Amino acid sequence: MNEPTAYGRPAGWETTAVEVHTPTPLTPAHTAPLMPMQPGTIPTVASVVLPDGRVITGYAIEPAKPEPPVAKPAVSRTAVNIALGGIGFGAVCGGLFLLTTFIAALAALIHQLIVLAAVIFGGWVAVQVFSASGHRGGTTVNIRKAVIKRNKFYG
Repeated sequence: MNEPTAYGRPAGWETTAVEVHTPTPLTPAHTAPLMPMQPGTIPTVASVVLPDGRVITGYAIEPAKPEPPVAKPAVSRTAVNIALGGIGFGAVCGGLFLLTTFIAALAALIHQLIVLAAVIFGGWVAVQVFSASGHRGGTTVNIRKAVIKRNKFYG
């Protein structure tokens, strides 16, 4: 049985030194992330020699060139949208104002036509009334006093 030692490890347990090797990169570190893209030509083969003597061979990867940043416009898109909305609102308000003006003019025209019809009809009635007194070729009706006694008509 393995009895623990003063350090808390069982007897016979041996420690060995471990060396950690960090390979040197092929290209310097870049701040932009690498983006996969098809190479235009066949890249050259590069080799890296590790400190323990092993050789790693591979292709050197060219970092993808990021697209140039798009220049910001002098005026923000939000401001442009607000301005266009204001112009549209102004156009609609103008159209609504013209529509209400047209409706008011149409109402005034209808009112004037009604007044004109009333004047013409009233004139026609006046002509009929005042010209009837000189006309003698009609039916004459004599009206006399009628008497109603005990729900009987005596005429």
